[in-house]
Amino acid sequence: MAEKDRFVSPAGFRLYRLSSAPGSYSLFCRLRSWLQREAAMAKVARQQQQDGSVIKKIENVRMLDRYNSKKTSAGTLYLTATHLIFFDTENNKESWVLLMHIGNVEKLPITTTGCPILIRCKTFLSVTFVIPKERDSHNIFTSLLVLCQPAKIEDVYCFLYKSNSDKISKSAGWDSFNLEKEYQRMNVPNESWSLTTLNQDYQLCDTYPKFLFVPSSVSTSILVGSSKFRSKERLPVLTYLHGNKASICRCAQPLSGFNARCMEDEQLLTCILYTNPGSEYMHVVDTRPKINAMANRATGKGYENENFYDSIKFNFLGIENIHVMRNSLSKVVDLCEQRNLSMSQFIGGLDSSGWLRHIKTILDTSAFICQAVNSGKSVVVHCSDGWDRTAQVCSLASLMLDPYYRTLQGFQALIEKDWLAFGHKFSDRCGHIAGDSKEVSPVFTQFIEATWQLTMIQPTSFEFNERFLLILHDHVTSCQYGTFIGNCEKERVDLKLKDRTFSFWGYVEEHKKEFLNPLYSAQTETMSPDLSPQNIRFWRGMYCRFENGVHPREHVYDILLATSEQTKSIDDHVKFLQKRLSYFKRKITDGADMVKNSLFSKEICIEPMSYNREENIIQSMNDAFDNLTVMEPKLDEAHKVAIEWKSLREAVSCECSTDSSTKKYHCWKCGNVFCTRCINMNVSLPGHLSQDPVPVCHGCHKIVSRSSTESS
Repeated sequence: MAEKDRFVSPAGFRLYRLSSAPGSYSLFCRLRSWLQREAAMAKVARQQQQDGSVIKKIENVRMLDRYNSKKTSAGTLYLTATHLIFFDTENNKESWVLLMHIGNVEKLPITTTGCPILIRCKTFLSVTFVIPKERDSHNIFTSLLVLCQPAKIEDVYCFLYKSNSDKISKSAGWDSFNLEKEYQRMNVPNESWSLTTLNQDYQLCDTYPKFLFVPSSVSTSILVGSSKFRSKERLPVLTYLHGNKASICRCAQPLSGFNARCMEDEQLLTCILYTNPGSEYMHVVDTRPKINAMANRATGKGYENENFYDSIKFNFLGIENIHVMRNSLSKVVDLCEQRNLSMSQFIGGLDSSGWLRHIKTILDTSAFICQAVNSGKSVVVHCSDGWDRTAQVCSLASLMLDPYYRTLQGFQALIEKDWLAFGHKFSDRCGHIAGDSKEVSPVFTQFIEATWQLTMIQPTSFEFNERFLLILHDHVTSCQYGTFIGNCEKERVDLKLKDRTFSFWGYVEEHKKEFLNPLYSAQTETMSPDLSPQNIRFWRGMYCRFENGVHPREHVYDILLATSEQTKSIDDHVKFLQKRLSYFKRKITDGADMVKNSLFSKEICIEPMSYNREENIIQSMNDAFDNLTVMEPKLDEAHKVAIEWKSLREAVSCECSTDSSTKKYHCWKCGNVFCTRCINMNVSLPGHLSQDPVPVCHGCHKIVSRSSTESS
C-alpha cells in the first residue's frame, strides 16, 4: 500500500484508504487533515496544562496581521492562568502571550466580523484578536485586566513557574553574586574606605543594601545625620572605586529647602573628597534639569548650597523625570504601530517623541562622570530619590570605566549592585502588580538601550550580544524569575525569593553560549565612545522586532554564531574521519608486516628441489591475507553530520510560533533550522570526535538513539 494511503491517528490507529471509488482519496485527505488538527490541538491543551488550567476557550477567533489588515489567521484562543495561547488551525502554529507581559488591553469598536481586542505588551508586541461574540470578548477583556496585573506580589508568575529543564535547579544563579566580593574586587575595604554595619537590619535606610561602604574617617553620628538630611534616608555611599582612587558615590537629593543645611552631610562629603588625596576638588552631579531641582526646593527638598560645601563643583545635567520618559516611549510605540509611513514621516515622528535625545542625554551624563573619574576626580551623583536616573548614570559610567562590567559576568554584577542592591523600584516601574500607573516608567529600558548604543559604537568591547539585552529586558517584565521582583533588597529578603523562585542568572548560565558576542576582544582600557548625534541609532531590534517582513531579517551576530558553530562541527567531524583514516593506515601497516613475516618464515622451510619458488611466494601471501582481519568501525546514518547549514530565515515550520524574536537553532546533524521548542535536546553525535553534546532535532535524536541502542 502506498505511503499516502496510510495515516496514524492521534489514538495510534492506522487509517487506510480501502476504496478506490472516485472522490474517496479527497475524503481521505480531509479526514487526515482533521485528525492532524485534532492532534495538534490536543498537544496545545497538554502544554498549557503545565502552566495552569484553561480559564476560557473560544473558537473561530481571528488574529489580525499588524501590517496587513487583509491577512488574518483563524483559530482557537485559550486563556490560562499564565498565558494567552492562539492556535492557528490552518497553519498548525501557536502564538503564546505571557499575561505578565501585557501592559495594556483595549476594546476596539465592534465590527461586522466581531469584537476586536487590542493587546499591547511590555516587550513591544502588539496583537489584535477578533472574537465573534461580544460576550466572549468582554469576558476575555475583563479577565486579562485582572490577570496581567495581580493585586498582590505573591500572585506574580515567578511563584507559579516551574522550569521544564532538569538542568536548571531552583538554587542555580542565586549565589553567583556577592556584594562584598564585588567591592573586594575593587580593593575595598582599604585605608580610605570601610564597611559600616549600621544598615545590617535596614534601619539606617530600608532601600539600601545591608553592606554599605563609607569613608573610614566618618563617625556613626555623621552617617546618621546625613541620612536624615537626604530624601528617603539615602545618604552618600560608595558604588564604584577606580584604580586611581577616584570614586563614584550615590545618594538622594538633600532636604535643603531654600536655605537649610546639615553639618553632618557637609562633613561626609568632605570625607569623601579626602579619600582621593590626588584631587583638590570633586564633582557633585545632579542629573535633573536645574529648573526641576529648583522647583523641589518649594517642597523642602532641592540641591546642595554651594556656600556650605567646600572644594566641590556642582553640575546639572538635565535628564528628564519618569513622566516625561513614559510619554516619550508611548509616542515611539504609537509611531511603530502606524502603517504606510514615509521615511520623512517616520523620522519626524521619532524626532518629536524626543526618545533618542533622552538616550543621548543619559549617555552624555554618564560619559561626563566617566571622564571625571578617569582624570582623577571623585563624583557624587544624585537625582530626586536616587533610584532612577542615579542608577542609570552610575552603572553606565562604571561600564565605560571598567572592562570587567562589559563581560557577561561583570554586567550581571553591575545590575545586581547598582540596580537591585541599591533599590531601583522594579515592581513599580515595570508595573508588576496593580498600582499607580504614574509610577510606571521605562527607566531600566533606557539603561538597556544605552548599553546597546555603546555596543553599536564599540562592537568589540562587549562580551555579550544584542540577544542577551533583549532577553534581559523581556524577563525583567515577565516576572518568570524572582530576580527582579520587589522594589529593594529588603523586600526580596522578606519575600524569600531565593527559596521560592528561580533566578534569571541560572537561566543565563545555562544558555550562556547564545549570548556571546563573536566579535568580542578583551580590553583593559576605559571606553571613550563617540556620542555624536549621528551615532545614536533607533533600535529596530527592540521596538520593531515582531515585524515579520517578506524576508525576515538575519542579525549579523546570529549569522556569525551560526558560522562559528558550523565550523566547530565540521572541524570535529574532520578529526573523527582523520582518526578512522589513521586506524585503517595502522591496520594496513600491521597487515603488511604480517605478510612479510609469513613469507620469511615459509621461505626458510621451502625445499628448493620440491616446490616452484614463485608458487610458494604467492601461496604464502594468500595465506597471510586470509589471516588478516580489519575491524572497521561501523559507519551508519548516525555518523553523518551536517556539512551545509540552512539559512536562519529558512526556519522549519514548527508546531509552535516561530516569530522573528524567537531564537533559532541549527540541528548539527541535518543542518535544518528549528525554534527553541523543537530542538530542546542535546546529544553526542557519533560523527564527532569530542563527543560533546550538541543541539539536534527530534528526528535526528531518534536516529542517534536507535544507533546507540543497536551498537550496545
